[in-house]
Amino acid sequence: MSIQVGDAIPSVTLKVMGEKGPEDISTDSIFAGKKVVMFAVPGAFTPGCSVTHLPGYVVNADKIKAKGVDTIVCLSVNDAFVMSAWGKASNAEEILMLADGNAELTKTLGLEMDGTGFGMGTRSRRYAMIVEDGKISHLAVEPAGGVDVSAAEKILELL
Repeated sequence: MSIQVGDAIPSVTLKVMGEKGPEDISTDSIFAGKKVVMFAVPGAFTPGCSVTHLPGYVVNADKIKAKGVDTIVCLSVNDAFVMSAWGKASNAEEILMLADGNAELTKTLGLEMDGTGFGMGTRSRRYAMIVEDGKISHLAVEPAGGVDVSAAEKILELL
């Protein structure tokens, strides 16, 4: 069963790219006492994620932050090297590119998908959430295919 509105984000350690390589980062440090928009994608550099989903957040980052959002997070079941390279290639300087390489957070949230048919293994479903002081106030999980309810423009309307 997947996480619901009102639930707290579980405490998990993930990875981000630091100056000297991958570094640990806890969900507690990302979400506690902050307003965060997190969106998740099935895979870095994949078509829907690179053409539509991430670019929408890049273009709207200033507008989203102007609504009181402290951090915008892009989560994927990829490693920190891939997430960093994707962020740089996408001009995503205002977005925390968060690597859930072992799908630990994704599975704990109950938002994993089976991508083995595409040779991708376990991946995250496409979704977006608004988290306030560690608790989910809005959750939009996409049905299979497309980017609609989790698009930056839709989340911006809710802020």
